[in-house]
Amino acid sequence: MTNPSESRPTTVGELRDSGYQVLPVRAELRKNLIAKIETGEPVFSGIIGFDETVIPQIENAILAGQDIILLGERGQAKSRIIRHLVTLLDEEIPVIAGTETNDDPFAPISRHGKDLINECGDGTPVQWIGRDQRYGEKLATPDITVADLIGEIDPIKVAEGRYLSDELTLHFGIIPRTNRGIFAINELPDLSERIQVSLFNLMEERDVQIKGYAVRLPLDILIVASANPEDYTNRGRIITPLKDRYGAQIRTHYPRSIEDEITIVEQEYTRFEDMDGRVIVPEFMKEIVAEITQLARNSPDISQRSGVSLRMSISNYETLLGATLKRAIRHRESASPRISDLPSIVSSTTGKIELETVEEGREGKLIASLIDHAVLSIFEKHFAGGEFDGVLAKFDDGLIVDIGSDIPNFVYVEQLKGVSELAELIKRLSRSNEPAEIASATEFLLQGLHLNRKLSREIIGHNIQYRG
Repeated sequence: MTNPSESRPTTVGELRDSGYQVLPVRAELRKNLIAKIETGEPVFSGIIGFDETVIPQIENAILAGQDIILLGERGQAKSRIIRHLVTLLDEEIPVIAGTETNDDPFAPISRHGKDLINECGDGTPVQWIGRDQRYGEKLATPDITVADLIGEIDPIKVAEGRYLSDELTLHFGIIPRTNRGIFAINELPDLSERIQVSLFNLMEERDVQIKGYAVRLPLDILIVASANPEDYTNRGRIITPLKDRYGAQIRTHYPRSIEDEITIVEQEYTRFEDMDGRVIVPEFMKEIVAEITQLARNSPDISQRSGVSLRMSISNYETLLGATLKRAIRHRESASPRISDLPSIVSSTTGKIELETVEEGREGKLIASLIDHAVLSIFEKHFAGGEFDGVLAKFDDGLIVDIGSDIPNFVYVEQLKGVSELAELIKRLSRSNEPAEIASATEFLLQGLHLNRKLSREIIGHNIQYRG
């Protein structure tokens, strides 16, 4: 690996004298991966929940020098994984200065690079490019052309007097410009068959026809793709020879635990400094947000063909924080997300799910059902049934508690005075005696008891009343 410095070679001759060896991109990736494995350094930092499943398969593919396709529904970190492959490239490599295809100083592939070597010899200038300049990415759409990916004849260069058979008339596409690097195609099956054939020819034969002109492009490139499993396995959406060309087909998945889902949400949600200290999020509310998404991924009423993205958890968490901050601003106090805030996530959930059957008003009812089931699930995770006898006795004796998304924290504290049984249970949920957390824990306990058919609930205006 060569670090930037003033002493690094600037010509082909200096590069040769330095003893620098150019590695094929697959060998380069292998070398840096092996170094990370040997030192115990994380290969893919920030990728959660794949340590025992996806990442080992990617490591195997890189060590085997294979092109890779990642299959998974939306929101399974496929693009993030692909972009992390760039970290396995050297920080900088030398190329012949001015070449569009990042030509190897010792073995140029473009006409321009070959002409420079013939003309200048060891004095041919060399420039160093970073790993980010060696990564290309394209979202597959039906309107992509061969020119976009491979290249085409440049009419301006022809007008300047060059012949069509002159390689210098070519304007290279994104793949040749990513030579000696990594090229990624997202949603591969969306490419038309004609483009898939061009891609296959490039990967297998290195021969590309550009308007009848055969160009031999011995590109040194790792091609990585992503696809939805349903599209990829559907005959007619992708040509069989192209499927066969990918050495490794790796299946991604959603987080398999609530803990992983929460970790990803905390890593990805949009942060604002004005929330620090004003919004305090209890752990059980994070668990509820994650559980809602996990339940949606198993719901027969929701289409699982495109999946339920991690972005649903992230967006719902952000919406919940926004609703909580609004209350903090209005009452000029710190605030915690409450059960009564959960209806606010309807707006951030609606666009993230696709129903199996379209029915007026069905979406809202389904989201409300997911919320109730999530609250009940997390409630039962924290509490056993026999713990509430004392609390329920208080309600049977006439205790009534009012809750609502716009009720100040102190109202909750006042209502709990003299109800020591409930206060003891709240301590198990709250990290402190903050009124905001007490209010949040109170709503969670009361709604959990209601969903267990232990308390009755009545909606009064914008508020909710619990009684025995």
